[in-house]
Amino acid sequence: MNETELLQQLIPYRMQAVDTLNYALRLRSSWSNAPSMTIHVDGKQVMEGNLNAFTNPAIEAGLVHCRALLEFFGLCEKGGSLSNRKKRQPSDIGIEQFKNAAGPLKMVDPEMALSRYEGDKEEAEKALLTVFHITNKGLAHISSDLAAHPAHARLLEIASRGIPALVISYLYTPLGLAAPNYKITSRPREA
Repeated sequence: MNETELLQQLIPYRMQAVDTLNYALRLRSSWSNAPSMTIHVDGKQVMEGNLNAFTNPAIEAGLVHCRALLEFFGLCEKGGSLSNRKKRQPSDIGIEQFKNAAGPLKMVDPEMALSRYEGDKEEAEKALLTVFHITNKGLAHISSDLAAHPAHARLLEIASRGIPALVISYLYTPLGLAAPNYKITSRPREA
């Protein structure tokens, strides 16, 4: 995949998955129990069930894309803290493979990543670490180590807002490119 495809297709696709994660988290938090849901395609009903049929896979897919973008920046979890990867696999694509007039872009260090968050830096780090924890312990394999934590949804919502901001700030802006159109659209919920 060449640089143009990465910047115009793959990374915006991942950013859209992260935005869908954010939407699914906000949507699901509107109800204590998942309400019934139907999905229509071209005016015809194709599925019925409850809201979890949409939100659960949207959240899980979004988490995988969050992690991929964090790793693209060179970020990882090490010893319970946000850290930088020391080594990439030969086939990995990372931010340092992109160049502007000043030379190759640099891996985003944890302090740089946390500086983009408007709120508490400790909370921002917890949000990004929650992405790694859930993808490692809850999605990549079956584990008894993942216990439902009341703060997870809130922390994932924070991470899902912040990660696209990191992509824009540390990739598109240094390359002199406009931010891609990655936001999903939805209608307000009727009462």
